[in-house]
Amino acid sequence: MKIEKINDNQIRCTLTRADLIDRQLKLSELAYGSEKAKSLFQDMMQQAAFEFGFEADDTPLMIEAIPSSADSIVLIITKVDDPEELDTRFSKFAPSLSGDAESSGQDALDKLEGAEEFLNLLNKVKKAVGDISERTIQEAEKQSAAEADGNSSSSIRLFSFGTLDTAIHAARLLKPMYNGRNTLYKDNANSIYILALTKSEHTRSDFNKICNMLSEYGSSEKANSAVLAYLEEHCETIVSSDAIQKLAMI
Repeated sequence: MKIEKINDNQIRCTLTRADLIDRQLKLSELAYGSEKAKSLFQDMMQQAAFEFGFEADDTPLMIEAIPSSADSIVLIITKVDDPEELDTRFSKFAPSLSGDAESSGQDALDKLEGAEEFLNLLNKVKKAVGDISERTIQEAEKQSAAEADGNSSSSIRLFSFGTLDTAIHAARLLKPMYNGRNTLYKDNANSIYILALTKSEHTRSDFNKICNMLSEYGSSEKANSAVLAYLEEHCETIVSSDAIQKLAMI
């Protein structure tokens, strides 16, 4: 699954037959909105949020599906400010074609298990992504409410490091002053280490000081529910719960 950022309001996702095989999915299954299909689109949105900061929030989404070959389709996902525009444009699923190009486009569409089924897929894609967006909004609302109630576990910061040695040096500096829960991940796709640390019992002022010190060693990354879910599902957990405490002893 390849995801590209077109602009701040639009991404392109290419799904190949290999992607579907890896998830034990058939193209026809997507038209029925199965749990596997919803999981696929959830991963797609999580990856987009992690790599590009692309989040639906409460903005309507338009999904245009374009058959690029007999073995792949391209999904163009666009944030739409005007809901009426969403209704009038959603049914578009192919670029303008003429002559032989139009015939070739129809052949590619037929190979994707039928045009009617493909149109059904568009509606299910829209629903699946809509469900994901709704869950993301609900999670964000719960997190905001938890912070308002003083829930210490709701405050999380992420920092990335180019090498494990850099993360170890940072851990040695922080160990005497930080005792919260924290986990170190490795993002093998980008060859970086990511430290997720919580405010826990620290005061807001102390936690900000700790994060400022940590920023001297690593880069601050965006932290939200989608990114955290991506770390859990797609990154390797190097040290869980007390990474700083353990790394400082190396």
